Amino acid sequence: MISNWESILLGIVEGLSEFLPISSTAHLIVSEKLLNLQTTSFLNFFTIFIQLGAISAVPLLYFKRLTSDYQIYKFIIISFIPAVVFGILLDDLLESFFNGYWFIAISWFLGGILLYFIDSLLKDKIESQNQNNLSGELTVVKSLKIGFYQCIAMIPGVSRSGATIIGGRLVGLNHKTAVEYSFLLGIPTILGACAKKLLDYKSELPYFLNNENILSLLIGFLVSLLVALITIKWMVGFVEKFGFKLFGIYRIVVGMLLMMYLLWI
Repeated sequence: MISNWESILLGIVEGLSEFLPISSTAHLIVSEKLLNLQTTSFLNFFTIFIQLGAISAVPLLYFKRLTSDYQIYKFIIISFIPAVVFGILLDDLLESFFNGYWFIAISWFLGGILLYFIDSLLKDKIESQNQNNLSGELTVVKSLKIGFYQCIAMIPGVSRSGATIIGGRLVGLNHKTAVEYSFLLGIPTILGACAKKLLDYKSELPYFLNNENILSLLIGFLVSLLVALITIKWMVGFVEKFGFKLFGIYRIVVGMLLMMYLLWI
């Protein structure tokens, strides 16, 4: 059983962190630890369910693009293929091998260093002249490479959005294009990952959806959705103006704080 205020807090954490390059999974794991929540099958189900709330924000905000630029679906499918292949083969193995709070802390720290320097390493030579047509910035090769970069996020603590955004920058996309493509690619990727994990709990669904739990699920879903809507709108403008350096600093700081906490307890 998760209280209403815990549902709200975890919904806020998911909505904020899912689309920022800071790892939503790591933030949820650490938040659950700080809240002293016992790891149960319902808590795992709740975490998956609020991810669905966060990803629902993308088609709402990008409805016009998704219904007018049909070429983008080709690139999203190509980028999604590596996640399907490696997800089936390696997802459970990587989660079992790379786990624990120390790994999250180190991942935060090292990922922060990369984000801090990424803008200096990859200067935009020419800003996109066609930013309203995202598919015009992509090619089959670029989208496939981004798909492989996204697979790195199967390692816990590595941000999916961070991996895809950095992957987009490395293949030559500018800030805005890389961020927006990361959002769109998240639709099949997160839906697919959630569907795979939800199947593991199909026998327990009647319990998860009883009167005691349904309110917690709905609160977490709606809060995650609303916060994600705000975060996505804010993220695009922020990255265009300031780049990724501040996210790098944030990851370095929280990584060091988690290390100190682990040494102290």
